[in-house]
Order: sequence, then structure tokens, then C-alpha cells
Amino acid sequence: MKERLFAPLVLALLFAATPVVAQKPPASGETLEIHPEAKAAIDRIKSPYCPGMMLEVCTSSGGAMLRDSIQRMAERGLASDSIVEVIIGEYGEGWRAEPLRSGTGLYAWLFPPVILVGGLTVVALVLARRRQVERAVPESEPDPEAEARIKAALKVLDEEEEPVF
Repeated sequence: MKERLFAPLVLALLFAATPVVAQKPPASGETLEIHPEAKAAIDRIKSPYCPGMMLEVCTSSGGAMLRDSIQRMAERGLASDSIVEVIIGEYGEGWRAEPLRSGTGLYAWLFPPVILVGGLTVVALVLARRRQVERAVPESEPDPEAEARIKAALKVLDEEEEPVF
């Protein structure tokens, strides 16, 4: 319960005196320098304003304002992990771009490699078994008596057929 109250309080304190730079484009020739911690945090958050997109490529004004807020948090000394947790606390766990490496999020990190190794093992076993079966069947000469009977049966079939034309 404390965590739910803590995140909005931290956001309110951090944004209270923060100017909204997203609405003011940089002057000509001026480039906006992104703080490394802000860049790291932005790379780990999906955009709540552009569904299906990462925050770094969201073109909406809400996404730009959120990026600016993250920039200000980084300039105030917050680490990228802390920034991500503040944003996730505000918007919800669904906006985290990569799953946590603990709890149920651990399954998302463990299942793909386990499935891959299991699949490769099955393929290797099937190929090994096929190779053994191919080696087990000896290549022998056909029985001359059986070959003679087959030729005789084919000759009888050819004689019984009537020409169609």
C-alpha cells in the first residue's frame, strides 16, 4: 500500500517545478542532449500514449512530455532503474518493455532457452534414430525366383489389357 502512495508522491515532487520542454522545440542548430540515465530508462519503457510502440519512438505529445519528465529526473540524479520503477508505478507493470528477472517475470527469461534446447534435442534424437534405421536395413540382391514371378505377372497383365484406340 505504501508503494502505491509513494510513486505519485515522488512524481508530484519531481514534476512540480519541471518546465515542459517537449512543447518548445530546440532552437535552430541546437540539439537536445539526452542524459545517459534518461536514455537507459526510456529504452526500457513502452509508450502509454502510442500502444505497441516503445517510448523512444512515440510521436505523440504525451510521449514527448514523458520523455522530458524522464530527462528531468535523470538530471536530478535518479538512476535509470529508479526512473523506470517510478514510471511503472505510475502507469502500471504492462508498460515495462522487458520482464523482471525475478518472480513470474523469470519464466519469460527461462522458457525460450529451455524450449530451444528441448527442440534441438528432439531433432538430434530423431536424426540419430533415422541414421540407425538406415544402417540396419541391409542392401541385398533381389531373389531371382521372386523377380521371375514379378516379370511373369507383369507380362500377364500386359496381355490382358485391351488397346483403347
